[in-house]
Amino acid sequence: MMKMIIWFLRISVFAILAVFASQNSQPVVLQYYLNQSIELPLSAVMLAFFALGIFITIIFTYCRFRSEK
Repeated sequence: MMKMIIWFLRISVFAILAVFASQNSQPVVLQYYLNQSIELPLSAVMLAFFALGIFITIIFTYCRFRSEK
């Protein structure tokens, strides 16, 4: 039963992100080091930062549980 709930949540998040990406396809310009810039769709930028947030959360959670042992 728990596996079904987890898969439902995964599919729901994927569907929400897919709708978000389809609605936000405008290009944005990211400027970084020494006036370098790159043009990407807004949805790609938002998805990248969402993934980065998840990755950082996993790392901190892993480190916290590791230090408690």
